[in-house]
Amino acid sequence: MQKKPHLSYPKKFLWGASVSAHQVEGGQKNQWSQWEDDQAKTLAAQAPYQWGDIENWNDIKAQATQSSNYLSGRAVDHYNQFELDFDIIKKLNMNAFRFSIEWSKLEPEEGTWSAEAVAYYKAYIDALRQRGIEPIVTLFHFTLPIWFAEAGGFTKRKNVEYFVRYAERIVEELGASVKYIITINEPEVYANESYRAGNWPPNRTSKRDFYNIMLNLARAHNKTADALHEKNRRFKVSIAANICHTYAGDDALLSRKTASVMQYEQSDYFLKKVIKKCDFLGVNYYFSNRVYGYRVHNPEKNVSDLGWDMTPADIQFVLERTFEKYKLPIIVTENGLASSDDERRKWWLSETLLAMQKAMDNGVRLDGYLHWSLLDNFEWDKGYWPQFGLVAVDRSTMKRRVKPSAIWYSKIIKHLRSTQ
Repeated sequence: MQKKPHLSYPKKFLWGASVSAHQVEGGQKNQWSQWEDDQAKTLAAQAPYQWGDIENWNDIKAQATQSSNYLSGRAVDHYNQFELDFDIIKKLNMNAFRFSIEWSKLEPEEGTWSAEAVAYYKAYIDALRQRGIEPIVTLFHFTLPIWFAEAGGFTKRKNVEYFVRYAERIVEELGASVKYIITINEPEVYANESYRAGNWPPNRTSKRDFYNIMLNLARAHNKTADALHEKNRRFKVSIAANICHTYAGDDALLSRKTASVMQYEQSDYFLKKVIKKCDFLGVNYYFSNRVYGYRVHNPEKNVSDLGWDMTPADIQFVLERTFEKYKLPIIVTENGLASSDDERRKWWLSETLLAMQKAMDNGVRLDGYLHWSLLDNFEWDKGYWPQFGLVAVDRSTMKRRVKPSAIWYSKIIKHLRSTQ
């Protein structure tokens, strides 16, 4: 029997969780909330056709077929209850928290800056610092001010300057209170879902727009990184890339070539455009893709509530390949599963911790792990039924309930931090 590796993480390792503003804060007025108002009834009507074959359909049917499920609304009221949520983070022995700043609140109209929003995010970060929790700031997590979207968003190169200006402004306001800054979350996912697959606003299916978006998001990151580094070399700037483990299911040349091309398009195509302007790499990992011939055909022995093939141990291969190729420190900025069965979350975390240890033992410099998500929240075009959180939220009362998996995870963190 193969001996399991002994868990031993670096002294300054960042243990935490992640959220994004639109998914938890509530009360948003941006291009996504505008889209929700237009699409909620359609998404509810389409739910039986899109999700009817998943294992837990009977459990989620009532919620998934209601249009209210697709309206973020109050979300989980994190805007008003962030101090309570930070107390939970502290009690769970975490020392890091990743969140996004909502651009539409900072600059609701072009050139008009909200002093109230600035003050809010200052207080937000101060509250983290007071609890000894490292803030990891994301500047763009899928949502845009309505005025920016109406101007063409990231499809137009000239609009990149608006994003850089916003980034400079908020970082000037936050000053020395932040160190880690993620400019863009999952650029490849945003570009694909919004401009190639057409599932997200503005529901385009244009390859030209897709590639323009990718190029302009790369420009946005590079220009922002330069601007922030010019202000202070202390800032550690990166993106959060969604990277899956793509591998051939057999030794056939076609399978191997296809897997290689898929891996390049899914991760390296964008990373190569920004890697020189990254101080570390944020890696989001959720699943692997097994390729036969020219198609993905996954084992599906274990699937999440979203029907995603669950292979948490494969994060080892993602970390090893990414570090070997790019030679930068890595922070896992998102990792988790949609599951109403909390035992599966405990299993996922256990497998992930062991896999990360193996990667470190093989030379990977891993600086942190942030679980997605802290809270059960609004999962974009899927609404509220997918449960990714370590903490459940009763949306009728907004009462928080720490799940058993989170308590178990917190004990592991406490042990690992005490032995560092």
